Amino acid sequence: MAVLKKPEDIAACRKACQTAAGILDYLTDFIKPGITTLEIDQLVASKIKELGIKSATLGYGPPSYPPFPGNVCTSVNHVICHGIPGTKVLKKGDILNIDITIIEDGWYGDTSRMYCVGEPSILAKRLIETTFECMWLGINEVKPGARLGDIGHVIQQHAEAQGFSVVREYCGHGIGRHFHEEPQVLHYGRAGTGVILKEGMVFTIEPMINAGKAALKVLGDEWTVVTKDHSLSAQWEHQIIVTADGYEVLTTSPGMRPAPALIQS
Repeated sequence: MAVLKKPEDIAACRKACQTAAGILDYLTDFIKPGITTLEIDQLVASKIKELGIKSATLGYGPPSYPPFPGNVCTSVNHVICHGIPGTKVLKKGDILNIDITIIEDGWYGDTSRMYCVGEPSILAKRLIETTFECMWLGINEVKPGARLGDIGHVIQQHAEAQGFSVVREYCGHGIGRHFHEEPQVLHYGRAGTGVILKEGMVFTIEPMINAGKAALKVLGDEWTVVTKDHSLSAQWEHQIIVTADGYEVLTTSPGMRPAPALIQS
């Protein structure tokens, strides 16, 4: 059952979320050809130490998993999620997702965004834009009385209308004083089905959209997830709370990309 957050909890949760988003802002100027994903991780480690907070991913691992070795996930091109920072050198045309979760005063803040290294291909641009729209279309469904299936339905409909596919094995999740709480937020589904949303629910919406087929495989490190057909993949993520009359995006920052026109209108 989802943990409903009290008013006094929300401010602390919002603070952690904004800290996480602020670190993604900080990284923007460093994402250039020649940097390695490990160097990105080291930048995050330094910033986390400076801020006096903790990485939620460093050393994290469900039972039977090896501990995750990074402060962030760095997923490049055909990597869908959970990319481990390493010696990978970014080059012009690459696309990169950086997924960060931090712990501040006992609360978790979880967000990710896409970065382009130089000028990406037309397909990559279209994939990134569509995935961003998918996330926001899902967010825009959030209000008390709506159902989780409403979120998944609009995401799936929009992605598939553009000729893309939705990854089904990974989903959004409740979050607060724990990394993963109820509910699970699928990025596909039927409208009018699933858990009814209530004021005080906090969860992530983080669609992973592939340019090719949805099939995936997990590499031998037991973390890195890639597209089976080697097609590009993109992901965006915000952490949100259900308010009395809709939603609030918690993972805000000065450098965040504003909602797309189809939401603002």
